[in-house]
Amino acid sequence: MLKFTKFQLAVHLAALAPLAVLVAAWLTDNLSVNPIQDATFRTGKTAMVLLVASLACTPANTVFGFRPAIRVRRALGVYAFLYAVIHFGIFIGLDYGFDLRLVALELAEKRYILVGAAALLILLPLAVTSTKGWQRRLGKAWKTLHRWVYLAGVLVIFHYVWVQKSDIREPIVWGAILGVLLLLRVPAIRKRAANWRASIGKPRRGSPRQAG
Repeated sequence: MLKFTKFQLAVHLAALAPLAVLVAAWLTDNLSVNPIQDATFRTGKTAMVLLVASLACTPANTVFGFRPAIRVRRALGVYAFLYAVIHFGIFIGLDYGFDLRLVALELAEKRYILVGAAALLILLPLAVTSTKGWQRRLGKAWKTLHRWVYLAGVLVIFHYVWVQKSDIREPIVWGAILGVLLLLRVPAIRKRAANWRASIGKPRRGSPRQAG
């Protein structure tokens, strides 16, 4: 039987909530006037948010000492892949009726689709090998493989920017967040952040002891 902490349970519920809301809206005809476009956008944005959240887990532990974040990192990444698959499935299934010829033409003509598909292809092996069993089988190669998630994150941001076309303020904000998270993975910066957290936790010299 699976056992979750309260934080893990909250993360799982939060990750599944957008899908539940989308299905409910679809079944009750409460999407926008273009329901396919609405569903495509919702699933794509949720995939991006969850992917960025998964990349925030390690810095959350390094900078703020929030260890529970490490325990949900894999789940967030898998959920991001799940929403990306649904996102792409809506695109090729509902938009193009699984006509692979038309899909291929769109991939060739529209760079944002090509970039999004590339991100999905990167996330596929990462999701498949996310289990501890695969981690043991691959050994050191597992970390090398899973570093590709950084490229997937960058591609997703470019995909979002090009989809938005005119108003790119929100994609730029997400890009900036991703940039900060990637910088915090640079060894020198990560070490400084860890030292900064450690220095905050240390009591200052000469500070009065608490009475007890």
